[in-house]
Amino acid sequence: MLIRSDESGWNHKAGSEITPQRVYQDRRAWMRGVASGAAGAALALWAGRDARAQMQTPRPGKLAALAAVPSKVPGAMTMERLTTYQDASTYNNFYEFGTDKSDPLKYSTRFQTTPWSLSVEGLVKQTRTFAIEDLLKLGAQEERIYRLRCVEGWSMVIPWIGYSLSELLRRVEPLGSARFVEFVTAVDSKTMPNVDSTVLEWPYVEGLRLDEAMHPLTLLSFGMYGEILPKQNGAPVRLVVPWKYGFKSSKSLVKIRLTEEQPRTSWVKSAPREYGFFSNVNPNVDHPRWSQATERRIGEDGLFAKKRKTLMFNGYESQVASMYAGMDLRKFY
Repeated sequence: MLIRSDESGWNHKAGSEITPQRVYQDRRAWMRGVASGAAGAALALWAGRDARAQMQTPRPGKLAALAAVPSKVPGAMTMERLTTYQDASTYNNFYEFGTDKSDPLKYSTRFQTTPWSLSVEGLVKQTRTFAIEDLLKLGAQEERIYRLRCVEGWSMVIPWIGYSLSELLRRVEPLGSARFVEFVTAVDSKTMPNVDSTVLEWPYVEGLRLDEAMHPLTLLSFGMYGEILPKQNGAPVRLVVPWKYGFKSSKSLVKIRLTEEQPRTSWVKSAPREYGFFSNVNPNVDHPRWSQATERRIGEDGLFAKKRKTLMFNGYESQVASMYAGMDLRKFY
């Protein structure tokens, strides 16, 4: 293939703005009526997502150490309409909890995010292990409004909270031989029901080139919408790499390892024809089974809304394209 975050950012729908139960039940009845048609399966899937979005999702609450300020990093803010918290926290990819978009919310309730630590090792001057409380103090927390584009053709705009990953990596002093950064996520068969499946090799492993990891747009995130990260969104600490497809933004991180060799990532191992290492958003390189030229923004008027054109590097071309100068982005997808 190819590979592949309310206007203010802090305001959320009041109860009066939520679709009344009778209305969405009528809508679902209409969906069922057309389900026998050619588009029935897609309509039914969208109806399920639309109905889930009407539920009030419990929020994990404020994080005391989270004192977010607007980011000064170029490209880290946008005037685009934000995805609602409700949509962003109920429509997720997190395969450790299941492959359906509603599974992470449904099955992550028992997942334990405290205590938590993140180790940084490999080609560094000093291997270190950081408790989550220490991680929060390493950099100034910023609000960054990033697009998140997924390989399945959908996107969101989310106000993430965190700081550049480079703040952490500089503390461990990468050696000159370090060229890549590997990210390893939590795996717990007792609280993550899908890690007993064979859909992927566990734990989930992703990677970046060192210059990508050190780029100021690459975010180590602890929250979104002014709140602690919900479990289904990657609590307590995750990566956000906005110019790449969403699966590159590893969730619930437990280990970061600097290496000389390119990491063998989970999706590359599982389906190398479909998921390359770089995974830069590229409308000109299709997934073998579908086009990547357009996308659907979650929350924009339902299944029949006009799709958007996919932007090169997800709209961050002016900030990141220089890292790939001279590369064949069809070959190195």
